[in-house]
Amino acid sequence: MAEQPTDVAILDHAYATIMSSIVEDGHAPHYADLAGMLDTTTSESLALLNELCAITPGWMHPGTDWLASFPPFNVQPTQYRITIDDKHGWFGQ
Repeated sequence: MAEQPTDVAILDHAYATIMSSIVEDGHAPHYADLAGMLDTTTSESLALLNELCAITPGWMHPGTDWLASFPPFNVQPTQYRITIDDKHGWFGQ
């Protein structure tokens, strides 16, 4: 039996939480940390990350469970530097 898609409100909350974390400190949370932020299990958090990456142009670093890119941010350095409120530390896709 095919797995049902996650409720859009849950995906929105997960997306906003990840985005806030990236804006706050320039790093995407690991799914284990995200689980605590969302009050879910680690397996549910990893499933949410995978689902978000399937419906956005974001992706996990190959062979790992770490976010590499989460639009519009790239978690790994690129030539596209982003400045927020005169503070440097982010990279674009």
